[in-house]
Amino acid sequence: ITPIQILWINMITAATLGIALAFEHADADTMRSKPRLRNEPLLGRELMWHIALVAFLFLVGVFGMYEYALSQGKEIDYARTVAMNTLVVMEIFHLLYIRNFHTTRLTFDLLKGTTALWSAVGVVVIGQITITYHPYMQEVFGTRALESMDMIVIVGIGMALFAIIEAEKQIRLRWEQRHPAQNGTQV
Repeated sequence: ITPIQILWINMITAATLGIALAFEHADADTMRSKPRLRNEPLLGRELMWHIALVAFLFLVGVFGMYEYALSQGKEIDYARTVAMNTLVVMEIFHLLYIRNFHTTRLTFDLLKGTTALWSAVGVVVIGQITITYHPYMQEVFGTRALESMDMIVIVGIGMALFAIIEAEKQIRLRWEQRHPAQNGTQV
């Protein structure tokens, strides 16, 4: 993607979605969890693993869709638009996931979210539609209108990201519950 597209993603998309997290309700079990030890690193093993996994999945999703578009004979600007939209959709689905990072419960209330969350997602979606389909924005950002099938595949990539990291979390948390001595927690 081009520098101006990266600027768009960082300034508009990532910032808007990040602000939405500030309005999230605290987990009901927050006050029951033990405080972090003073000598414990901020980026623990669990979080480092999550960062590596998500970075790998983003890499596969974004570059995979870029290469897919090029293999279909699309022009470079179209492939860049596919990559940019894939990145933004994956960010949205990661936001939906990260809200319940430490819980095995995946309930409707957790997925429902807050007004701020859905407002931020709405702003980002409207912004992406505008940058992708409005002629003036296409000229400024070097984007092209995407075919509806490509948009469906992009949303599918976002859903697949959510499913993979949610499944990994469920497996990891259940394993930690069954093997507390091996992950440093005490019974």
